[in-house]
Amino acid sequence: MKQDELYDRGRAMRLEMFGEPGVRSIDAADDFQEPLQDLVTRHCFGDIWSRPGLDRRTRSLLTIAMLVGQARPDQLRNHVKGAVSNGATKEELRELLVHASLYVGLPSVSDAWRHVREALQDAGAY
Repeated sequence: MKQDELYDRGRAMRLEMFGEPGVRSIDAADDFQEPLQDLVTRHCFGDIWSRPGLDRRTRSLLTIAMLVGQARPDQLRNHVKGAVSNGATKEELRELLVHASLYVGLPSVSDAWRHVREALQDAGAY
């Protein structure tokens, strides 16, 4: 597969999942940030997220669970909005957080709960 196909597919997916803010970071990247944006666009979304083995909703839920465990609020908020675009519901995200409390602990989940709620509100899905 040509690299341009990975880039085009990744950019389109970022736009579908995150709207204009999802591609604004690509377009606004300077020479320092460009390598990161290229990696995210091609590798994350053009390749990994585009694989046929899991649907986007499932990938979103998995990503959110991992971000909760890593306590990454900025990425978490972003991916909650993407998960809503991919069909995840408020109820599914709530259950994900309850489930995660067993495996990653209450402090991480308590913080994540607030961020997920705010991201759901921002996405109009609360």
